[in-house]
Amino acid sequence: MAKSAIEVMCGAKGIKLTSQRRIIAKVLSKSEDHPDANLVYKRSSKVDSNISMATVYRTMKLFEDADIVVVRDFGDGRSRYEIFSNEHHDHLIDVESGEVIEFVNEEIEKLQDKVAKKLGYELTGHRLELYGKKL
Repeated sequence: MAKSAIEVMCGAKGIKLTSQRRIIAKVLSKSEDHPDANLVYKRSSKVDSNISMATVYRTMKLFEDADIVVVRDFGDGRSRYEIFSNEHHDHLIDVESGEVIEFVNEEIEKLQDKVAKKLGYELTGHRLELYGKKL
């Protein structure tokens, strides 16, 4: 069976994966959303009912410290997770449903560089989160 993206990243960083960590890694790698720890727990415990919430928290902290996942706060009081990527993207958060949409917009990227230069800076990074309601 093919390894998940997180399993590959853990291997590259020398992180040992127990069977429960491997399940959590697979669950996260399959996620098309930005799950919080509770969702990771619910999905993982369907595969292995012995996985505890504490195991999820410890594993998520391990992945975070190793730059395998990134923690995001989209203003709803929950820490959400996404797989670390060198590919830049921004987020649009639906304030009614909580849906998080990832996007890339070259016009926004150019405008941010222009603003930074106008203020005498070279942009080295940024994070953009837009919040809105569907029309």
